Amino acid sequence: MSSMTDLWFQERVDGIDFKVFVQPRAARNQIVGVHDQALKILLTAPPVEGAANRLCRDFLAKALKLPRGRIEVVRGLKSRRKTVHIMDLNGVKLIALLQNCT
Repeated sequence: MSSMTDLWFQERVDGIDFKVFVQPRAARNQIVGVHDQALKILLTAPPVEGAANRLCRDFLAKALKLPRGRIEVVRGLKSRRKTVHIMDLNGVKLIALLQNCT
């Protein structure tokens, strides 16, 4: 696993986009680091009917201590590789929040 500074992200006018790699059906929900420039997250939810996408958003909100409404999965809804958008956040703050989670 790489360090959080290896995470790919793109700042936008309204927030930040970053890559996530989700491993569903894990024993517990946790952020394990960066894999191939994406934040690797283990989730207990199965990859059916959007359950993993909802849990990904909810888990990130709880881990980063942000309101759920500011977080959205914007790409990769049916894939393990996703792009997540967080409103009103920049790269420096994202990295700092993630380093406090792991």
